[in-house]
Amino acid sequence: MRGVQLPFSNTQKLRYERALAQLESLSSKVNTNATVIVADTIPVDEDGALKGHGTLDMGKNVVATVCGVVERVNKLVYVRSLRARYKPEIGDIIVGRVIEVAPKRWRLEINFSQDAVLMLSSMNLPDGIQRRRTAIDELNMRTIFVENDVICAEVRGFQHDGSLHLQARSQKYGKLERGRLLTIPPYLVKRRKQHFHHLDQYGVDLILGCNGFIWIGEHVEVKDAMVEDQVNKSDPENAHSGSLPDSSEEPTSTPPETRQYICRIANAITVFAALDFMVTLEGVIEMVNLSLSLNLGVDEMLNAEFHVQVAEKEAERRSTLTKRR
Repeated sequence: MRGVQLPFSNTQKLRYERALAQLESLSSKVNTNATVIVADTIPVDEDGALKGHGTLDMGKNVVATVCGVVERVNKLVYVRSLRARYKPEIGDIIVGRVIEVAPKRWRLEINFSQDAVLMLSSMNLPDGIQRRRTAIDELNMRTIFVENDVICAEVRGFQHDGSLHLQARSQKYGKLERGRLLTIPPYLVKRRKQHFHHLDQYGVDLILGCNGFIWIGEHVEVKDAMVEDQVNKSDPENAHSGSLPDSSEEPTSTPPETRQYICRIANAITVFAALDFMVTLEGVIEMVNLSLSLNLGVDEMLNAEFHVQVAEKEAERRSTLTKRR
């Protein structure tokens, strides 16, 4: 079920297998009718049902062509693959890395079969003013993003060649600094209403990209341009002075304590990915608190014992949820 290759002792191996057996029994109770494999028959009640991805109409029966979970949307029946590559949808929050600065656009690697494109006209300029882009803006593109910069953006649409068109017009999008980028299988990140998380107790920002790129970095205050504009209008005397950067300010480094928390969160997500568990904010915080309660070092979170404890904790949590239902 999960190909974790760690130097387990005999006791740890027994505990780990027991936890996995409990998780499989719980998942089988919940998804008995929903999970299918190749050539399984999918029950379809309605005559006018629409056959979607992962299905094949064979006479009176509808057969699954991939392994996954049966999903039904009104009359549409399709199979959602459990281990599929990232399939972008409009509105997805993604994290990518710049690989090329082209005329009027940046090309990004986003863990997809094709590169994504961020147009110069699809993002806020550094001055924050809404205006047409000029030739000077195109010449100054490298002052905004360069190769290997990590960027957060939103999927706007698809181009004719199948590549993605991104946009970063909000203040929460843009360049990501002072942090760590992780890559996990995209199917472990579930689409939610909120993918930006501020862990106030750790002073860390967590961005769960739908494409499997996870960003963990030092917290950055996002300034709302609308609020700043209202403040400047109400106080015109300080409006100009407030917009100028202070040349005496020097960039401060990330505190060692914050770096420790960034590494702990990254290791917790790495353990979740190794065990093939869905990555959620609640689960990450719970595993970080577990490592702190056990007085584990950052490097000790990647040991075999912590993997076993995480598996046992997850089995206990799912068992509790099943009993409540």
